[in-house]
Amino acid sequence: MTTVTQIIENMESKFNPSAAQGLDLVFQFNIEDDDNFYVAVKDGTCNASKGDAENPNVTLIMDSATLNGVISGETDGMQAFMAGKLRAEGDMMLALKLGELFPS
Repeated sequence: MTTVTQIIENMESKFNPSAAQGLDLVFQFNIEDDDNFYVAVKDGTCNASKGDAENPNVTLIMDSATLNGVISGETDGMQAFMAGKLRAEGDMMLALKLGELFPS
């Protein structure tokens, strides 16, 4: 099982700066069985940190197995959402941007 720290490093390496031009967003990831983390995307840059963001645009809630699957591309995020394995709070349309920002 991949740890949240490894997932953060993996996300930063997959980041697509061209998809983030002009954006200023914070994605909060609440992991039910591991550490929470957030990803701040601003003007083509990405910064991932452990903990909780003050004012995230969208919060995604899931367990670490679902997170691993979504990040690795083995699990479709929309399917995880429809199956109840992934919940979103805030601007749910922004969750769809994750695929562009962090392609598999």
